[in-house]
Amino acid sequence: MKKQNVRTLSLMIASFMYLLVGAAVFDALESESEEKQRRVLREKESKLRALYNISREDFLEIETVVLRSVPYKAGRQWQFTGAFYFATTVITTIGYGHAAPITIGGKAFCMFYALLGIPIGIVMFQSVGERVNTLVAYILKKFKKCCLRQKRPEVSYSNLVTVGFISCTVILTSGAAAFQFFEGWGFYDSFYYCFITLTTIGFGDFVALQQNKALENKPGYVVFSLLFIFVGLTVVSASMNLLVLRFLTMNT
Repeated sequence: MKKQNVRTLSLMIASFMYLLVGAAVFDALESESEEKQRRVLREKESKLRALYNISREDFLEIETVVLRSVPYKAGRQWQFTGAFYFATTVITTIGYGHAAPITIGGKAFCMFYALLGIPIGIVMFQSVGERVNTLVAYILKKFKKCCLRQKRPEVSYSNLVTVGFISCTVILTSGAAAFQFFEGWGFYDSFYYCFITLTTIGFGDFVALQQNKALENKPGYVVFSLLFIFVGLTVVSASMNLLVLRFLTMNT
């Protein structure tokens, strides 16, 4: 019991230290760029107000209207296809923020839906991830027996981790190439989007299916995007299961 308490305390301290390091690094990397962007926006605001002779209050009102209209420029979000995409981001906890319910009923149902759907999603992906690891271990055993001529093949933890790492890399790079083609993003931004999506961080600075009414006019791309999320999360879950299992066996 004492050992478990020490481990828990150590994890809490390590997590807090990790947060401090992350905050310091992000502060150093992003703060100057943020201030520069603020200066540029203030200069543009001043030029526009002078050009069209409008008050700051009117400018802010126009700004509010423009910001509220952004989600609607992507096409209808609440037809069945868009709603299914939204529901997917809810139960996977990706939550891009590209769309959100605005009615009282929609908000109430979203909370209830998430309360039930998130645990279902977690258990489902964890279970599928375990099955994937079992299948990979079976295939590796057959490979070692048939191709490497091992009489009693064993699949080590490092074998599974290697396969998991390669699988994650393939999913991320192939997804990045696909979204670069469909969305017109650079490869780095596409890779960043894939990573943020499959780790379920979902900042929302890059969101697929939000250009040229893709949700309405490109059903093939919609299917691909959904498959990418589900297959990618399955592969990531399988890899996470290995890491968690390894961590638990090291601390028991």
